[in-house]
Amino acid sequence: MSVHIAAAKGQIAKTVLQPGDPLRAKFIADNYLDSVKLVSQTRNIFYYTGTYKGNEITIGASGMGIPSIGIYSYELYTEYGVDTIIRIGTCGAYSTDLNLFDVINVENAASESTYAKYAWGIEEELIPHQGNIFESINQTAAGLGKTVIESNIHTSDIFYRKDAAVPAIAQKHKCLAVEMEAFALFANAKYLGKSAATLLTVSDIIPTREQISSDEREKALRVMIELALESAVKA
Repeated sequence: MSVHIAAAKGQIAKTVLQPGDPLRAKFIADNYLDSVKLVSQTRNIFYYTGTYKGNEITIGASGMGIPSIGIYSYELYTEYGVDTIIRIGTCGAYSTDLNLFDVINVENAASESTYAKYAWGIEEELIPHQGNIFESINQTAAGLGKTVIESNIHTSDIFYRKDAAVPAIAQKHKCLAVEMEAFALFANAKYLGKSAATLLTVSDIIPTREQISSDEREKALRVMIELALESAVKA
């Protein structure tokens, strides 16, 4: 048991998939895992451990934003001996070069956040994926005939802002999309010598205001979920 996760030692697998939404974690556990068990529900942040194709895996939410995933991923790595975390989430596209439903395998996360600096003394504003899971995802996607886009993304602390222009840091690092968690996950993994990747489904095109409807989300996210699961069993 850690401060924020109530699972007993041994109840969390070595590989964890982290959606932001606790109900998405439940959906994945209910629809994809066998012999599944709810191992933590502290603060209604659900963690489930079961098997996928005979391999033990945990699905657990990160909550929203850098502070939240910073806490959960750190405790998973340090208190439960997790080796690999794959964040699975949605993002908003800064460019019409992306389309709704595209899946991004994040190469680097750029952020104005001071999280990495003040937590671990990491001065860089651009942090790459960590370990081998990024390449495993690419190889798995190729084997399944699925297309993933390798890209830098912007991890922002801000969801609503008065200035509609693409932030300077996103322009500087050629970030095609924005989300709110990957930078902290990569920073924790870098500091701790762990493995981390982020898969994102494009749910919004910011310039055109196109977005995936609530009715489409379940189906739309299945490609990303299934790719993450298939990659996780090879991690």
